[in-house]
Amino acid sequence: MTSTSSPSPTSSGSASAPGFDAIGLVVSDMAASLAFYRRLGLDLPAVADTAPHAEATLPSGLRVLWDTEETVRSYDPGWTRPGGGGRVGLAFRCADPAAVDATYAALTGAGHRGHLPPWDAVWGQRYAVILDPDGCEVSLFADAGNSA
Repeated sequence: MTSTSSPSPTSSGSASAPGFDAIGLVVSDMAASLAFYRRLGLDLPAVADTAPHAEATLPSGLRVLWDTEETVRSYDPGWTRPGGGGRVGLAFRCADPAAVDATYAALTGAGHRGHLPPWDAVWGQRYAVILDPDGCEVSLFADAGNSA
């Protein structure tokens, strides 16, 4: 009789379970995309604007990765740009409700497309959605109780 053993469980379910490490974005214009995310506080060096791949490590350790469409096609020649949107969204917590409004205004003022202007959501947050240069939805939010 053969016995099988399973790894010891951890907080993620199993000792051998993969750990969530990064969110990857495929971009049509690296410089435009990185400029957008710099406005949201991500630290990205200027030299990354012309690179085929860029990444930033957030304070939590989670990484955000950017790859150009050409880079993706180099290993997946059949890749095509997806149509539509709304499948993946990133969310940025703002200091307070006024910061949601100010950040949305600054981004739309810089020419980025607003999707949903700031509103007081029924779930108790000030919320807005803007689109990055490739149409990825980026939420801005703050708890409604946090005011300056």
